[in-house]
Amino acid sequence: MAFPAKPSGCRGLMLLCLFLELLLEAGAENIHYSVPEETNRGSFVGNIAKDLGLQPQELAERGIRIVWRGRTQLFALNPRIGSLVTAGRIDREELCAQNARCLVSFNILIEDEMKLYPVEVEIIDINDNSPQFQLQELEFKMNEITAPGTKVPLPFGQDLDVGVNSLQSYQLSSNPHFSLDVQQGPDGILHPEMVLQSSLDREKEAVHYLFLTASDGGNPVRSGTLHIRVQVVDVNDNPPTFTQEEYYVSVPENVQPGTQLLTVNATDPDEGANGEVTYSFHNVDHKVAQIFQLDSHTGEISSKEPLDFEEYKVYPMEIQAQDGAGLMARAKVLVKVLDINDNAPDISITSVATAVPENFSPGAIIALISVHDQDSGDNGHTMCSIPGNLPFKLEKLLDNYYRLVTERTLDRELTPGYNITVTVTDQGTPPLSTQTYIALLVTDINDNPPVFQHDSYSVYIPENNPRGASIFSVRANDADSIENAQVTYSLVDDTFQGTPLSSYLSINSDTGVLYALQSFDYEQFRDLQLTVMASDSGKPSLSSNVSLTLFVLDQNDNVPEILYPTLPTDGSTGVELAPRSAEPGYLVTKVVAVDKDSGQNAWLSYRLLKASEPGLFMVGLHTGEVRTARALVDRDALKQSLVVSVQDHGQPPLSATVTLTIAVADSIPDILADLGSLQTSTDPQDSDLTLYLVVAVAVVSCVFLAFVIVLLALRLRRWHTARLLPSSRNGLAAMPASHFVGIDGVQAFLQTYSHEVSLTADSRKSHIIFPQPNYADTLISQESCEKKDFLSAPQSLLEDKEETFSQVNL
Repeated sequence: MAFPAKPSGCRGLMLLCLFLELLLEAGAENIHYSVPEETNRGSFVGNIAKDLGLQPQELAERGIRIVWRGRTQLFALNPRIGSLVTAGRIDREELCAQNARCLVSFNILIEDEMKLYPVEVEIIDINDNSPQFQLQELEFKMNEITAPGTKVPLPFGQDLDVGVNSLQSYQLSSNPHFSLDVQQGPDGILHPEMVLQSSLDREKEAVHYLFLTASDGGNPVRSGTLHIRVQVVDVNDNPPTFTQEEYYVSVPENVQPGTQLLTVNATDPDEGANGEVTYSFHNVDHKVAQIFQLDSHTGEISSKEPLDFEEYKVYPMEIQAQDGAGLMARAKVLVKVLDINDNAPDISITSVATAVPENFSPGAIIALISVHDQDSGDNGHTMCSIPGNLPFKLEKLLDNYYRLVTERTLDRELTPGYNITVTVTDQGTPPLSTQTYIALLVTDINDNPPVFQHDSYSVYIPENNPRGASIFSVRANDADSIENAQVTYSLVDDTFQGTPLSSYLSINSDTGVLYALQSFDYEQFRDLQLTVMASDSGKPSLSSNVSLTLFVLDQNDNVPEILYPTLPTDGSTGVELAPRSAEPGYLVTKVVAVDKDSGQNAWLSYRLLKASEPGLFMVGLHTGEVRTARALVDRDALKQSLVVSVQDHGQPPLSATVTLTIAVADSIPDILADLGSLQTSTDPQDSDLTLYLVVAVAVVSCVFLAFVIVLLALRLRRWHTARLLPSSRNGLAAMPASHFVGIDGVQAFLQTYSHEVSLTADSRKSHIIFPQPNYADTLISQESCEKKDFLSAPQSLLEDKEETFSQVNL
């Protein structure tokens, strides 16, 4: 029998747990406190830190604050103890008037999470207001024939407190003719009525004085008193009658003060003073009496002050009509205030971030916006919007709160800042709107590497540049800002021809100016490849590279180098052969030269500077080929000497020269054969030629000796004259010392001239060597050859002799 009860107990336990869970969730959603009104500033309201699950010190650390909507903030946070306290005096009647419950709602914002927690604080009423009557004294008239049991409505008192502290009872002062009857209306308000207990007699007592006391239920009890004066009048058998029991009128809240709103009308069929009706307010709120005006004679109701729908939507009032005899009638008047769209929406920025990094992820919260419109209906319905071309959007939260969030990733390089216009528009006619502006700065992050102005660079520099000279400048731009845009330059480590690039070039890390550390030589290398790196100062640092090609331009700094003919190592001059049978244009030899430079600096041209036999040979201007200009004849010497110049086309041009020795013969054996035939000849004419040759040599020697003797004599004379005339002893001081020879203190000017004679037992094998004279201003050439052709020797001796004497005459 006990088993069936278990499921019921378990089900009840589960329901209890579910209820507690729902209760905890509801409690987590709304935080509720209560505080009595009129408490001192700083009074404790609730432990907000505990209810939020935080420590007291976290209130300041996490940016927790109150989001208040209204003119005066009633509560504040005490971060020291983590509590909610009052910020000033709180008057419940001012906040909530006659409402049974007075709730003050606001939100708690946790800024680091951008979360809102709704809080409700109930203001508990205290008995701080006494019941009051609108009038301090009430006077009315009653006919002496009024029947006992007649009830006369009395003004009801007003107590601004609520609950037990509100008006609870009425008492009427003791009087044998009147008693008090209190009725409770449908709205819960007590309506006092004075009841006539016995007939009145004007002749006995014309005026009755009474006191009506209204008391509340507070502790201590508070009360208010109304003085009543009842005047007994003669018979008046017709009371005034209103045309309507209730009057309704709707007026817009923007009606101008002084505007007639409504006219009440009551008629009395009596004549004379008994038929004259006067109107007055009866049992109206003091606020109604301040706003509306009633004409006591015409019954016109007009406004004295502007109406405000947001303050009162309906103004109830009671109009009393009384004739001259004191008979009365009452009618209700309801003035309904129609709302017009006279209040623009209010916008308040609860929390806003003034600067965000550009890498903010979509959905990041920028601001928390509160919107409120005091109008009602469509006039109070609002729409919040921002321009559609911005990377932001508005998200609707509870209680007319919006949050502004990012819709996509921001880019500071495209837009460094935003001026966001938030527009709130109501749905009234015409619609009213309010705008506010949120200035948002997008802060930079290092998301852009430096970018060079070109994809690659080509630099041209002439060779032989001075060391340390600036040769080029690179520049990279970084779209970021501040330190993220500070660019430094460097060369990427590399080697060239086995040597680090840093030994050839350097770069200024701040300006990007490239400097040459060496003097470049075009003949060593013509181009140099390097990589320049630009790095910013962000964290982490970003960089980019660019290739730079350095081209070395050639300059004319190399003399042409003659490759052929080359000088023999023994110091003699190489000999080229030219056959006697050569026709004009015959290629004898070719001068070959190269220039290490390039371009026009390496273009070579060949010219014949000097020839022992002018007109016999010619040199190709561009080929260097040595050809015969005419046919060779027998009178042409066996040995021909040519000086060829090789010149480039640089600026300035550089040149080199070479001396060619050309032997006129078909071949070297032919030359030897010709000389042999001359030596073995037994012709008497050949012997005579040999004799003439020996005689010529002797004559030349004698002439030379005579010249030396004459020269010595002249020197002796000059020496003697120099002793007599000291001023002339240095007459030949300007002569180079190498041109003089001293004999016993006498200097003689000599022209170097020598010959060598070799004689053997066999005269046929004798030979004479005639070297060319050695002049200081001519090219020196040591040539030796055996002269077997004695027929040509006298002619050579004669030419040498003439040349020697011409030098002496000079």
